[in-house]
Amino acid sequence: MTESRCGCRRSAGAAAGAEKAVDPPGISHLYDMPSDGADLAETDIPLSADSPDTPPAAAKGRESLVAQLCASLRAMIESGQYKPGDRLPSEAQLTRDHGVSRTVVREAVATLRADGLVRPRQGAGIFVTEPEVSAPFSPLELDMTSLPAVMELLELRTAIEVEAAGLAAIRRSPAQEAQILDCLHAVTAADGAEGSAEADLALHRAIAEATNNPRFGQLLQLLGAAAIPRRSLGGAASVPPDYIGKINAEHEAIVNAILDGDEEAARTAMRSHLKGSLRRYRALQRQGA
Repeated sequence: MTESRCGCRRSAGAAAGAEKAVDPPGISHLYDMPSDGADLAETDIPLSADSPDTPPAAAKGRESLVAQLCASLRAMIESGQYKPGDRLPSEAQLTRDHGVSRTVVREAVATLRADGLVRPRQGAGIFVTEPEVSAPFSPLELDMTSLPAVMELLELRTAIEVEAAGLAAIRRSPAQEAQILDCLHAVTAADGAEGSAEADLALHRAIAEATNNPRFGQLLQLLGAAAIPRRSLGGAASVPPDYIGKINAEHEAIVNAILDGDEEAARTAMRSHLKGSLRRYRALQRQGA
């Protein structure tokens, strides 16, 4: 028997067992808070599954408990019971609430941390993180040689750019007016030749920027060259000789309405332009292009 400083007596076997109980690497400091020792039962599953003293059944049992606790905490986070910024209960509290050892709690929290659901703060505890929001789609994932994909994108652009044209008509600055005119002249000068698609996109971006709502411009920047599908379709997008003339006239109508400050006329002109493009691609689809 040995005697501790506080005068309590314990067996040599118990002391040796306590010396073996070490925290797994990488998770021992996830909770940076004092422990009252209430959760350190002698019946705790050994801490290391790789230890030669750990029975295989005990290791499997602990892994099962870790998975169960991890699933339970994950469900509470995903359901909103624990919201972003909320602090998880203390290690001791989780131990009591779920009837598991301190090690099971630490391993479950380490798994949630690896998945980006929680983050430790030194001296404060474990906190739920903000969920990561991924982009709904990437233009790189679109097959712009496919007519259905082109038409889907034109429908999306119509919903966005019609409003952008109206806002540009009432919000544009003199400098933005000059930029829009410069882009219109560049599109007209290209006359459908090489570089016309880039000039076309630059005009639509200039109109989006003139809304003075940066989200419009950011959306067109995200779409990039996919917003102007003529080049991607190649030979499939062969058009009548007067096609470029019609496109230039539509662009001019949009720009004139914006410069006149006519909000409704700008919306109408942009809608007519994009709907016209949609009709042309639908005609190509019917032709089996």
